[in-house]
Amino acid sequence: MKTAIFPGSFDPFTIGHYDIVKRGLGLFDKIVIGVGRNIQKKEMFPIREREEAIRKIFKDEKRVEVRIYDCLTVDFAKEVGAAFILRGVRCMQDFEYERNMAEANKALGGIETILLYTRPEYAHISSTMVRDLYSYNKDVSAFVPNKLK
Repeated sequence: MKTAIFPGSFDPFTIGHYDIVKRGLGLFDKIVIGVGRNIQKKEMFPIREREEAIRKIFKDEKRVEVRIYDCLTVDFAKEVGAAFILRGVRCMQDFEYERNMAEANKALGGIETILLYTRPEYAHISSTMVRDLYSYNKDVSAFVPNKLK
């Protein structure tokens, strides 16, 4: 069974994230969405709330599991038996960051990273943008999966 983890803070989970998971299911037998803490980011939504929201989105998809983790991504991958890390890339800046992380994860844990390019219609969407809109009481429904609306 080919298992991948899809790690992130997902604060909040966007339609871009959703699309990467759905497309990733064509590549992997199982995807474990790892909701992690990012000490460099100020969280808007509590981690348990994010975990539950994502679990609700994928409640009918048996090949998706959602878990909170608080360790190195490579250690989380080993913990869940994943041989791959799935990541989305929106722009060159994302690519440079993800390439460096992929090299580090390969060196640390021997795990391969698979990058999927974000569909053009989602490339402008980021969790940071959605948090900003949300903080000003703006409608974010165009940027989050239907089950979060």
